[in-house]
Amino acid sequence: MTDFLSDVLSSLVPIIDTPKSLNTQKINKHIELLKQQHWFRNIYEDDKYYALLFGNRRVRFYLQSSLRIKRMIHKKKVQKKFLTLLNKELKG
Repeated sequence: MTDFLSDVLSSLVPIIDTPKSLNTQKINKHIELLKQQHWFRNIYEDDKYYALLFGNRRVRFYLQSSLRIKRMIHKKKVQKKFLTLLNKELKG
C-alpha cells in the first residue's frame, strides 16, 4: 500500500522536483520490464537514448514510478510522453 501511494504521489510531482536519492534497483527492474516492449527496445538500443536511461537524473526519476511504468506499458500516449521527455533531455 505504501509503495502504491508513493507511486501515485510521485506521478503527481513535477519532474523538476527530483528527490535527492533514487532507488536504482527499482529503476533497473522497471527498465527490464520495459525491455519486453518492442517500442522500448528500440529506445534502449539507440545510443543517444541509452545514455539517458542510465545517466540522466530526470529520466531515472521518471522511471522510478511503478504507476508510470504500468501506464507506459499499456498506453501509447504515455509512451509518447516518455519519448518527449527523452528528446527534451537530449536538447537540454
